[in-house]
Amino acid sequence: MKKVTGLGGIFFKCDNPQSMNDWYAKNLGIAASEYGTTFEWRQADDPSIKGSTTWCTFPQNTPYFNPSTKPFMINYRVENIVALVDELKKANVTIVDEIAEYDYGKFVHVLDPEGNMIELWEPKEELDQDNLAG
Repeated sequence: MKKVTGLGGIFFKCDNPQSMNDWYAKNLGIAASEYGTTFEWRQADDPSIKGSTTWCTFPQNTPYFNPSTKPFMINYRVENIVALVDELKKANVTIVDEIAEYDYGKFVHVLDPEGNMIELWEPKEELDQDNLAG
């Protein structure tokens, strides 16, 4: 079974998210809203499938990274999140919450051995609608 298939996003805490967003926009060309920015790409083995990676700043006091006290969180794209969570439970990995499902995919959070929050994301397939016409 495939596990991690790619990087879904990078999230980090900072003292002033808006100031950081402004700095990254000015100096590195990363234009971000309060929800970050999304880098879109296509899968190498099937260019009809779109993918994305998110970059986002968070305030220092965000509860979103809890119970981790680390200033960052990495989101990994995965296949078959249900089967993966079953494997992780058997390996005694700390599962922080239950699998949540949204319009854009399924999510669950786990902790690595050093207490880093890891967000696992099984995205819904993003097919290129232009290629589906016909």
